[in-house]
Amino acid sequence: MSSTLLVLNEVAVAPGKVDQVLAEWSELNQKEPVAGRALLRSLDDDNVLEITPVADLAELGALNTVWQRLWESVSADLVTDFRRQLLDFVEAPKDVADPLPQTPYVQLRHIEVKPREYAAYREWRENTIFDVVRRADQVKAFLAYHSLLSSEPGVMFVSGFECEPAEYQKVFTSPAYQQIVQQAGDRYIVGGESGLYTRVYKRVDV
Repeated sequence: MSSTLLVLNEVAVAPGKVDQVLAEWSELNQKEPVAGRALLRSLDDDNVLEITPVADLAELGALNTVWQRLWESVSADLVTDFRRQLLDFVEAPKDVADPLPQTPYVQLRHIEVKPREYAAYREWRENTIFDVVRRADQVKAFLAYHSLLSSEPGVMFVSGFECEPAEYQKVFTSPAYQQIVQQAGDRYIVGGESGLYTRVYKRVDV
C-alpha cells in the first residue's frame, strides 16, 4: 500500500557533476538505509530527486540528521539549495503494494487548486483524470497526494511507468486528455493551465 506521507527532496546539480553527486548520495543512503526510499534523476535537466516514504512525523528528526551529512558531502556541486516538501496521501486510482512505485520511471504532476473549488475538483477528477489513468496500460501506478508542508502547495500526483517516456506521454497528450487539462485550467487551477507542471525522473537505484 502506498505511503501515508512522502518527503520529496530535490536539488539542481552543477553541470557535469550529476554522476558524482548521485554516487555520493547513493553511498550515504546505503549507510543510512530507509525502507522504500528512491533516488531519481530528472530526464529534463540536472535535478536529482529523493522520495522517502514516512510512516510518522517523528521520523523527520532522523531524516534531518542524514540531510546534514548529505549537505556536507555534496553542497559544493549544487546550484540550488535542497527543496523539500511533505505530502499527505489522499487516494490512489492505481495503488501499489509498496510504499512507492517500484517502476523504472516516476512522473510528478503538480497543480495548485483554488480552495473554493477543491471539493468540486475532487469529484471532477474522479470522472476525468482518474478514469483515463485507470484505463491506460502505460500507467502502472497513480497516487494522489496533497501538500502538508511546502513552499509549493497543492495537489501532487505520483505516477509510475515502465515503458519508454514517449509512449507513456501519449496518455496525457491525446486530444481527449488535452480537453481535460483545459477544463481544469478554466475552473480549478490557480493560474490556469500554466499552473500545471510535470517532471519525469528515472530511478538510479534499481
